[in-house]
Amino acid sequence: MRSFINYVGQISLLLLLGSCNMDKDPIGLLTPDQVSDSPSEATFKSAVNSAYEPLRNTIGFIGDGKWDDGLFIRTDFVLEDIAGGDMNKKWVSDGDQSWMDDVSRFSFTTENPGFLGLWTYDYEGISRCNFAIDKVSNSQTVAQAGVDPALANRFLGEVLFLRAYYYFELVTNFGDVALLLKPLTSFNDAYEVSKRVPKEQIWQQIDADLSQAFSLVPDGKFAVAADPWRVSKGAILAMQAKVALYNEKWQEVLNKVQDLENTHSYQLNDNYFDNFSINKEYTDNEVIFSYNHTQGTLPQNGNGIGSLLGWGFLAPTNDFISEFEDNDPRLGYTVNVKDQLAYKFMGRLDAANRGNGDSPSNKVLIRWADVLLWKAEALIHTGAYPQAIQSINQVRRRARNTVTIEGTHAPATSLPDRSDNETDPKQITQWLIHERRVELGFETHRFSDLRRWKIAEETLKLLGKNFKSNNYLYPIPQTEIDLSGGSITQNEGY
Repeated sequence: MRSFINYVGQISLLLLLGSCNMDKDPIGLLTPDQVSDSPSEATFKSAVNSAYEPLRNTIGFIGDGKWDDGLFIRTDFVLEDIAGGDMNKKWVSDGDQSWMDDVSRFSFTTENPGFLGLWTYDYEGISRCNFAIDKVSNSQTVAQAGVDPALANRFLGEVLFLRAYYYFELVTNFGDVALLLKPLTSFNDAYEVSKRVPKEQIWQQIDADLSQAFSLVPDGKFAVAADPWRVSKGAILAMQAKVALYNEKWQEVLNKVQDLENTHSYQLNDNYFDNFSINKEYTDNEVIFSYNHTQGTLPQNGNGIGSLLGWGFLAPTNDFISEFEDNDPRLGYTVNVKDQLAYKFMGRLDAANRGNGDSPSNKVLIRWADVLLWKAEALIHTGAYPQAIQSINQVRRRARNTVTIEGTHAPATSLPDRSDNETDPKQITQWLIHERRVELGFETHRFSDLRRWKIAEETLKLLGKNFKSNNYLYPIPQTEIDLSGGSITQNEGY
């Protein structure tokens, strides 16, 4: 197995699939030999399961897990929450992992580990998806393994969704990227695809993958009751709505959200923190898609953010705290400033998981409040202002009625409904911008929101950040450009 991994590691360097020396086997990797020698339902399932793993916050998941390669833990919180002005690297500023400060200030270079980390995780995910797709879509291999074709179809739907998800992260952060759709079998294959394609082609592939996935995944809130963490039809619909949102296809957003509403599978939880509570995972009403961290397994599958919290990482900025209105219960459930606790990451309302690098708290990726605010945004752009305000008010009303972290109720005058008589789209949009920030804070959305609204420059410069117009896209990791011999080009301005 070792020789196989080394070969894959070399190819991945050329193909943007890693930029890390695979001195140890990536966690959860299943080799082609294992499938071709003894194809079975178990090996197929293992291949599909491994495609989920690059979503997680487990420490040291890829390669040696080096901070300097952006591989100690997934770096999305750096590129979203820290870059977007909601989060400071630490409660007490110091020189530890100064590359995070460089991202925060927008004084980074193309060699910053944050970009290399996200790039590596996403292409590792794509590589695993392509491997699984190649196997579960092969009718001969499926028959040889004795796998029910319906099960093989479900497996295929899952990995098509995941491939679309990874490409979504890449195209929104880097623009034009390399498009890999099949496993690589030679260095000629590697060189052939070692080039960026127009972002429009990436978006088309995302649409195609999601459309096919929708036709393959079974109906129901959970595709598999025993494994509620798997990709569901609801997750696919939500992702299709999000893709339409980022491409400003407003009516399509509304259509997909309506389809999602028609499933009657999701609604706002009565209590805001139920979205993040370990005790409510897969029994709540709101979470549509999350990564299922588990504690005490070998190899580890826990949420490693707890380790960072134990070292004093991940603190709110003053600007983020000041965004909350008086008596908004969401602030207390997001961060406890006095005790320096970030509850959303910990999955519980005490310090038990601070310092726990193997926490069971899930990583929430899509939830209903997010979808409602996509709907509100699309309604603003289609001129349906009263309906847009109603969607915003649904989110505010849940927040207002949530019991506070102290166990009391906020005053009745807290978080009043926005007036549905308002007709100024600029004002309604400001309400939306505010609501997304306080509702979804520390959930890796902020910088992407500022970027797609095209207000990143004005917003971040007010915070003293050195944001420039070219920063709307992050730089391609310099290592990838160097290894490609120049066939991979850099984004403008870097």
